[in-house]
This record gives sequence, C-alpha cells and structure tokens, in this order.
Amino acid sequence: MAYQYLPVGVFHNGNGHCTCRVWAPLKKKVEIVVHRDDERHYTAMQKDERGYWSATLENVFPGTKYRFRLDGNDEYADPASVCQPDGIHGPSEITDRHYTWTDEEWKGLQMDELIIYELHTGTFTPEGTFEGVIGKLDYLKELGITAIELMPVGQFPGTRNWGYDVAFPFAVQHSYGGMNGLKELVNEAHRKGIAVILDVVYNHTGPEGSVLNQYGPYFTGKYKTPWGPAGNFDDSWSFGMRQYCLQNAALWLDECHIDGLRVDAVHAIFDTSAKHFAQEMKEMATETEKKTGRKKLLIAEIDLNNPVYINPAELGGYGWDGQWIDEFHHAIHSVLTKETNGYYSDFGDMQHIERGFRDTYVYSGQYSTHRKKEFGVPVHNPCSQFVVFAQNHDQVGNRMLGERLTAQLSAEALKLVAAAVLLSPYVPLLFMGEEYGEKNPFCFFCDHSLPELKEQIQRSRKEEFSYFGWESDPPDPFADATFTGCRLSWNAGSDQQAATLLRLYQYLIRLRKTHPALQPRDRASMTVYPVQDTSVLAFERRSDPGGLLVVLNFGNDQQSFRSAGFTGKKILDTAAAEWNGPGEHAPSELRAGESVFLHPLSALAFEKN
Repeated sequence: MAYQYLPVGVFHNGNGHCTCRVWAPLKKKVEIVVHRDDERHYTAMQKDERGYWSATLENVFPGTKYRFRLDGNDEYADPASVCQPDGIHGPSEITDRHYTWTDEEWKGLQMDELIIYELHTGTFTPEGTFEGVIGKLDYLKELGITAIELMPVGQFPGTRNWGYDVAFPFAVQHSYGGMNGLKELVNEAHRKGIAVILDVVYNHTGPEGSVLNQYGPYFTGKYKTPWGPAGNFDDSWSFGMRQYCLQNAALWLDECHIDGLRVDAVHAIFDTSAKHFAQEMKEMATETEKKTGRKKLLIAEIDLNNPVYINPAELGGYGWDGQWIDEFHHAIHSVLTKETNGYYSDFGDMQHIERGFRDTYVYSGQYSTHRKKEFGVPVHNPCSQFVVFAQNHDQVGNRMLGERLTAQLSAEALKLVAAAVLLSPYVPLLFMGEEYGEKNPFCFFCDHSLPELKEQIQRSRKEEFSYFGWESDPPDPFADATFTGCRLSWNAGSDQQAATLLRLYQYLIRLRKTHPALQPRDRASMTVYPVQDTSVLAFERRSDPGGLLVVLNFGNDQQSFRSAGFTGKKILDTAAAEWNGPGEHAPSELRAGESVFLHPLSALAFEKN
C-alpha cells in the first residue's frame, strides 16, 4: 500500500490561506493563536477520531507568528514548526515554503558511489552557515567527495550545538540559514554533482525546549535511552509519534531534495510492532523514489553487529541501504594509539583489523570483554552497505579534549590511515578537516539556558571520562571559546605537511574512483591475508581484468611481506619522497614470491601486470 502521512503543521497555501493540523489526542480544546499587531487572535480547531486537530485560517501571511493554546491554558510553539526565528522558547512563524529548484537533472547516488564528507555546519567555515558550506563545494569537488553528510540541523537551544539536542525537528536552525538556506545548499551541491545526506534523530529529543510532551504521548515509559525518554513507537497512541517522524523524514527527502538520511542510534528506537518503524521508513523512502525519480538512501547508525536493518525483506530485514561500522574505527584506532580502555578494551590486536577488513564485524559471535557477552553475528552483505571511517564526530568529539588523530599520530601514521580507509571495499567517510590533518579539536559544545541542566551536563561529562580513566576536567561545553576553537583552520595552503596530506587524499580518492580493481564491492572480489605475528595487513582487490595488492604496516618497526603469486608495479608508497616520507624501501616492480620491505607506519599498493 502506498505510504501516506498526515501533514501536521501550518501550511501557507497562498492568498493568505493557511491549513493547520496538530496532534493532541488527550486534549479537550485546542486553538491556534495568531500574533498580529501586538494582539492575539484565537481560532478554534476541530478534532478527529485519532486526535488530530485542524483549522483553516484566512488573511494570514508569511512572517506571522503563532502558537497553539491547549485546553484554554498555556500556549506552545508548533511541534511541527519549520521556523523558530526567536529560538526554541519563542513562537513559531508561518513561512512561504516555495523554492525554485534548478536540479532537475539530478538522480541521486547509489551506496557504492559514495565518498562521504561529514561536517558540522557551525564549525566547518568561519561563517558557520549553509552559505559558508556552499562556498566550499568547489573545494570538496576537487578533493573528490561525492556526498556531504550534515550533522543534525533541527532547531536546537541557542546558537551552538552538535545538533543532537534538537527541540524542533522540522525547523532548520535559524542561525545556519533556516529552511531556505538548506534548500539553497542542496540545490548548489546537486549542481556540482554532490549528494547531500542529513543526520536525523528520532530516538529522543533534546533536554531543553521540546514541546512534544505538552501535546500528547509522544514518549513512553516502557523503555529508557541514555539521552532522555524513549520515543513511543509501539505503545498506546504510538501512531502519533510514528507519523510525526515519518513526515519529518519525508520533509527532508521530498520537499528539501535531500538524498539520504543517516538515522542516529536506531538501536534506541524500540519497537515491537508487527510492522517495525524502520519498515515504514523504507516504504516511505521507496514511495519518494518513485515520485521523484531519484535515489533516496537510508543509513542506520547501529550499536549492534546485526544486519537486520540492511537485510532485504525476504531475509527478515528492513531493506535499508547501509549502516555505520564503528568497529572498523575501533580496531585501527586502538592498534595505532595503543588505547585499550573503555570500549577500546575489546580491541588492540592486528587480528581485529584483519577481521574488520575481511568480516566487516570484528565481533561476529565472539565473547566481548567490554560487553561481558557474546556479541554479533556473521554478515554476508555487500561491502557497499557499510560505512567506515578513521574519524567522525563521535569518535573525536566524545574524547575529553576533542583531539583528532592529528594530535595522537605521526604524519606517517595519518597517511597510513588514509590508505586503509580509502582503499578498503567499504564506503569511506571522512570527518571535516581530516584530509589535511586539521589540528583544531572538535569538542562537545552546547548552549543551554537552564542552570540545573548545565550542572547536570557538566557532571555527566566528568563521569563519562572517568569511565575511560582520563584525568582532569574537560573543556567547558558552554564556553564560547570551546565552540570557536573547534572551527577549521583551513591551513593546507600555508602548511607543507597539510598540503601533502591533502594531495595524498586527492590521489587515493581518484584511485578509488578510477582503478578497475577498486570498483567491485562483493566479498568475493577481496582476499585478506592472515596477519600472522606481524603488524602487516595485506589484501587483494580484484576485477576482470586487473588486480591490486595493498600492504599496510601498522607497526613502529620495519616489516616485510612476501607475495606468494602476485606480480605487479608499484602505484603507491606513502614512504616516498613525493609524500614527504622517509624514502622508499619497496621496489617499483613486485615479482611473485618476492619479499618487500615496508617502512614503519606505511602503505604500499601494487597494480597487477
């Protein structure tokens, strides 16, 4: 059955005519309150059998402020507001949502075409706006990026936040440029051949400013999340929350022309319904694809080594397009940094990197020391369904000082990391600034106004870092200096080391896009060699014709690797002088049965003859 949602919110239809709908099933009276000429004008709304209240307004134009009054008492902003110009505690604003698109030729991208660049709008450029991001699209195009992934842009408290404290999921952060600013960014990205993925949060709302609880049972006490009350996806009245989130997703994919959604922490969306919410999300995305003629991607962030979200329906899955794999990061990070505390206690050996490349899930049924249980199942899905990274907002920002790998690793190790991610068969994701070795941190920051909430957040941050055994206090997340200190320096033009690393990323991305052996994403097209007792991981990528042998030394000592039957010419040596390396050890030609020597923390690639 074709997916249909009930359009909650206020829609300006031209000529001063507006239709209004809000879900408040337990209220006896709901009125829409229009602010005009310092006066409030109240219009009664009519309730249907499912608890949706509707009204039609005349002589109301874009720019008009409004709220809803519940049971004749308090007034609240629209939970489906698309514009909060005065912030989360102010009224909603009626807007003209029409935009003149010029991306008619754009058809979207498939998962195997993605080279993702994750960015935070507020710290990516000095402007901290969508317009600022537009100004960097040519740079990203030259780098070779095919998709940008925006951290959440829903209206949050104040002017600085990661975005996961969203209070109004339909309203685009006003200080970023609002809904029209987002549409302009998407339109310009498509014009340059770059897809846009948006990070969205459906498992919770932020701790300040959300009005959902005032309207109805959007949340349930059946479950708990680490971030607040769990969304009501399977309890009484759950259709209200399900429809709300589905309409929000449709807003991005349809009206805003977004190419895909990265859905935050889907393991915290609890649903025992006969039809899981994720299945409805897929139906909505499929219908949007048919309507628009464009690919619409759904990517799950999931802390479970389980492919249920990406498995097809015939295998009992939800049919989503992809999922994030944190374990790929954990395995590489712990070997290179020697950190084995907190959740890194499950990692630290070369065998973990080997399994990450060969099996995707490092834990596919083995006992996890950190989790105190057997964890994960084997996975057989195509490699193109998994997004991997060496850095992202979580793995950098949830460190006490928000330090990037640049602060922990040498220049040689950073080049090795780039090769590991970009030459893998998985979908690579870069975190903004990674490509030139950005040194500024990416800390946790926010801008809440409630004193007790500030104290609670500061206390919980200290408790979180004690879990890792890190000492001292983290930077104050409420200080403006913490936020401004996270802005990218954009120093590749003045720093030789940064410029070289940027050039290497460009080369690796170009190689990934053009080399025949790097195109297949099926598991049969890659062979990962056992690491034995060395710090060397080697794997072959194959196509017909052609092949590529990649050899990675994760150790601090010189290592050797013996090729059993591969013959080819060298096309990458990160130790070479052209990459500011210590000098080449490996020959330009590799013969079958010949051993090659690798500098510490270096990467080699040979193209099959």
